Amino acid sequence: MAQEFVLEATVRDRVGKGAARALRRENKIPAVIYGDKQPPLPIALPYKEVFQKLHAGGFLTHVWTIKVDGKSIRVLPRDYQLEPVRDFLSHVDFLRVGKSSRVAVEVPVHFENEETSPGLKRGGVLNIVRHTVELECPADSIPEAITIDLAGYDLGDSIHISAVTLPGNVVPTITDRDFTIATIATPAGLESEMAEEGEEAEEAEEKGEEE
Repeated sequence: MAQEFVLEATVRDRVGKGAARALRRENKIPAVIYGDKQPPLPIALPYKEVFQKLHAGGFLTHVWTIKVDGKSIRVLPRDYQLEPVRDFLSHVDFLRVGKSSRVAVEVPVHFENEETSPGLKRGGVLNIVRHTVELECPADSIPEAITIDLAGYDLGDSIHISAVTLPGNVVPTITDRDFTIATIATPAGLESEMAEEGEEAEEAEEKGEEE
């Protein structure tokens, strides 16, 4: 399960574009904590630490503990904004979470044992339909990733969510269908080659029957 981050923050006395620019000059980033039927809490966080966590991966699937004025608040990042030109992190939204909170989170999909997949060994292509899957899970039990074992999958096979073993307290948010996560696709060239081989086999079989 996901590791928890701990950061120190200060309460923002002012909000707005001017105040945000002033914070960035101090190497801080404006953020807000909301939810749990409490008023929004505007805060400022150290820019470098938040930026590093953003690029470390799993930014939106890790529970954070933010310490503000001696009080620890457990939160989950729900959104962030980047400046379009400089790719500069400009704001983060956090959702308060408790020990019994359940959240919907986009979890990345990872694949393993590609080298032992019969379909990929024969020249097939892994066609990833969903790079992430939205799961409903306890805030304290967010999976780092969904891992799919490709061993045994052949050309033309589809991998559905039903093939994934999830923890007992974790469910996909899409429940009305067994949606596809990936397929083992047959390239056009290989498909033509397989069709020709099939025709040759049929011709050989028909010739054998005539004899």
